[in-house]
Amino acid sequence: GFQSWLEEFKDRKQAANNFEASFLEQNLNDLSFLPRVIELARRQPEGTLTHAEYLRRVVSAQRISQGQAQFQEHRAALAEVEQAYGVPAEIITALWGIETSYGAITGGFRVIDALASLSYEGRRRSFFETELVNLLRIVQEEQGSPNDFLGSWAGAMGQSQFMPSSFLAYAVDYDGDGKRDIWGTTIDVFASAANYLKQSGWRDDQRWGRAVELPAGGDRQLVTGKVTKSLEAWSKRGVTLPGGQALPTAGPDFMARLIQPDGADGPAFLAYDNFDVILRWNRSNYFATAVGILSDRLAETDR
Repeated sequence: GFQSWLEEFKDRKQAANNFEASFLEQNLNDLSFLPRVIELARRQPEGTLTHAEYLRRVVSAQRISQGQAQFQEHRAALAEVEQAYGVPAEIITALWGIETSYGAITGGFRVIDALASLSYEGRRRSFFETELVNLLRIVQEEQGSPNDFLGSWAGAMGQSQFMPSSFLAYAVDYDGDGKRDIWGTTIDVFASAANYLKQSGWRDDQRWGRAVELPAGGDRQLVTGKVTKSLEAWSKRGVTLPGGQALPTAGPDFMARLIQPDGADGPAFLAYDNFDVILRWNRSNYFATAVGILSDRLAETDR
């Protein structure tokens, strides 16, 4: 079945994407179906972990301490990228830490095999076939081999874990060596992540959001993540900082949503516009809150 799908894929994509038949044969001739990829695709954390469990795993004491060390080691490069793109150094570092443990775990799957396996499996065939086509474009543009592109089971590549479409749209050759090297060149990794967030609408005049406390007996209809109000309006509703301090003041156009990923018994957060930008990177409230919380801990390193 996999080989039949592959031959049909070649026929469809050769004409539609101006690939030479010889190019497709050369780069798709030794594809492997990977059952492990399908197994991992069906086991996502938001289906198996509470938000609190996820945070303990992803924003662990070890990840914080490693991040503080990395933040200091790369401070000059991070500051340069922050100046160029307007995205805080601690946000860039937090994404780097959560995605690949600061570049230590980037994935050992051949991305071309992972994307082909997910395309064949079929639940999101259109999406993964498009990403497979994008990977072939990258192989063509970078004059590389499929063996050069290693990543996660989902096809995310490099220290920034970009899908091929994100690589084509946002990867940056910041050091000017002719390669958008998100695998081994740290400044390219930082700049590519910052470029992604900047192009996705990052605002340099606000943070990602913040942890808050809710009033006892408050209206649960306001904590769906769909209700947007000004900070002043949330204050009038009894929302405070942890410990009961008043929310910071802001203009009437500074809007936020209330989210509570673990339900009424879990922590609550005000999500600002930049939270939604992080969601464009990964559409998971678990992920976006983890990035924000880790970034806050890393920002303390500078104080």
